[in-house]
Amino acid sequence: MTDKGEFVIALLGQPNSGKSTLFNALTGLKQHVGNWPGKTVEKKEGTFEYNGQKYLVADLPGTYSLSANSDEEIITRDYIAGGKADVVCILADSSQLQRSLYMLADYAGIRVPTLLLLNMSDVAAEQGKQIDYNAISKKLGIPVVLFSAQDKKNYKGFYNALETALNKKTLLDSSALEAKYETIDAYKAIKPLVPENVIPGYSSVWLSAKAVEGDLPVTAKIKAALVGEKREKFNETIAQKLLTSDNTNKGVLLTGQAKFDWIDELLEGSVASKTQTRKLGKFDRMITHRIWGKPVVILTVLFGLIASFIPALPFMGVGGAIGALAGPLTRGLTAINCPAFVIALVCDVLINSLSFIFKMLGFVFGVTLVFGLLEEVGVMARISYVFDNTMAKLGLQGKSVMPFLVSFGCTMGGAAGARVIDNWGQKVLTIALAWAVPCGAAWSIIPMLSTVWFGGAAPLIIVAILATMILHMWITSKIFGRKLVKKEDRCGMIMELPPYHKPKWGALFRYVLGRTKETFFRVLKVILLVAFVFWLLTFTKTGSMDESVLFKVGKFIEPVTKIFGLSWQTFMAFLASSIGKEGAVGVLSTIFTDHSMLTVGSTVAPTVASNINELLVANVAKPEALALIFAMTFNMPCIVALAATYQETHSAKWTAIIALYYTLGALVLACIAYHIGLLIW
Repeated sequence: MTDKGEFVIALLGQPNSGKSTLFNALTGLKQHVGNWPGKTVEKKEGTFEYNGQKYLVADLPGTYSLSANSDEEIITRDYIAGGKADVVCILADSSQLQRSLYMLADYAGIRVPTLLLLNMSDVAAEQGKQIDYNAISKKLGIPVVLFSAQDKKNYKGFYNALETALNKKTLLDSSALEAKYETIDAYKAIKPLVPENVIPGYSSVWLSAKAVEGDLPVTAKIKAALVGEKREKFNETIAQKLLTSDNTNKGVLLTGQAKFDWIDELLEGSVASKTQTRKLGKFDRMITHRIWGKPVVILTVLFGLIASFIPALPFMGVGGAIGALAGPLTRGLTAINCPAFVIALVCDVLINSLSFIFKMLGFVFGVTLVFGLLEEVGVMARISYVFDNTMAKLGLQGKSVMPFLVSFGCTMGGAAGARVIDNWGQKVLTIALAWAVPCGAAWSIIPMLSTVWFGGAAPLIIVAILATMILHMWITSKIFGRKLVKKEDRCGMIMELPPYHKPKWGALFRYVLGRTKETFFRVLKVILLVAFVFWLLTFTKTGSMDESVLFKVGKFIEPVTKIFGLSWQTFMAFLASSIGKEGAVGVLSTIFTDHSMLTVGSTVAPTVASNINELLVANVAKPEALALIFAMTFNMPCIVALAATYQETHSAKWTAIIALYYTLGALVLACIAYHIGLLIW
């Protein structure tokens, strides 16, 4: 229990067991996400209240076991046995209990009160399975609940089991599993040697099994507690009975078989099925096809991307309506003799920024809804499976393909999509690579600018950009991958493809609205701050560009910007592109026509846009234009993407590193493009 009188609940389960769904349903928006101290592993905690009692919920990293194979597994088991949790809630997938109960078997022997949730009971019912959870509860000695985390209206059984586990301190009965371990010669030899409380919270049964498996931290602790003949016998047992000729440990196979035998015995007479195992469905046959698999997945994701615009339209409409207020509000404030500075601050910064935020937020809402739906019904797991081998070449897993494809529409959506990746390092690397994918705003600007300067050769520019994108992602994976994803952690996904099932719309919408609200407030702070600073640098009382701070700074640094092939005018457009790609065109039109500077999210006024083509061709040579196009394309996508990156990584350090890397990288690409342009023109 915490100092605030809160009982601490630790949620434990394999990936896709429904932990996040339960966590979100219990805590709502009363949650915070960060990283564990000293570890790049996501930490999620939240609170809720029931019957006057406050609870703190810790959503532990999803793992398949409690071995010391990764930071996630070490954090999980240390948190549980370290006395931080008052009760552990283990979740298992009811539709595939034989496999999903492995975590329960690996937990057996830890002395912390426990309850078991047989989640996704609705899916199991659709499969014709009947589960006698009371029989399972009697065998385990802990509360067991047949449960559906998505059905928030039927949480009474969970709450009752939670109170029972806390009041009666129910501990998992591991005696039946220990009997299975006793058939292993190495276990029988090691068990008598292991003192009690070598590691507080772990029984000698659990410790002995982990020693058999070759768990290094556990083995080291046991050795440190042994002296003389006992230590020699311990080392001898491991060497003679467990190590093979190539020094690999076969103990994992031995204990693994014992655990699965225990699970089979646990479920015997407790699970009945009226249906036979289903054959592979049509969609699964298509996406696992050697030739058609990847095209089917890409088309599925692209269809989802297009479909995301439908729920985004209301938000975009609100954004447009807010932007339309700028004109009438300006005239109204002018009529009452409001200071020009205040008028510009309200209309150019506040109104335009809010308009821009709502338009971008609409797409994020749409992406989260559509791809959340695909996740709920079981499609996203298939998409991840198909691209797992391809993504592994970049040090990633199959789940990374979705953020990349979504980033063609919006980098913010791509960053948000990376939250399905359970490994923090791979999540950050995925977002870093997603920044290299030109977003929808870039695709609306770059082809237009390419046509202005290069006419019929514009398609060649687009092809060059796509080729550069692929090379950029590969180089970035090599640079960042060494730090974010160590070689020993570079492995494909271990996962069970979940069965298809109907979504729970209420749970899905609560999740989407919660994430959208959280994103809105985080992004609002960043955009308003950056928009204000940028506007302040361009504001002049007369409206003349020559008097602005930005003009003076631009002229001063032009000798440096020329190194990258950019004049001060195009360099300012490059800077504006880091706020929003549309703003870069506005900056160019403003500079060359001496109109007042446009702010983030603004578009070019029709009177200016009418002759922007002629102005650009007359003032910017082709080599410089090529440099600008590449600089804008591969610059930081926008400040919304910056805010989303921080929101998903929870790391100001890595967000800053990625932003600086792309800013400098874009200038290097501009320099290369400029000198290539000089050779051609």
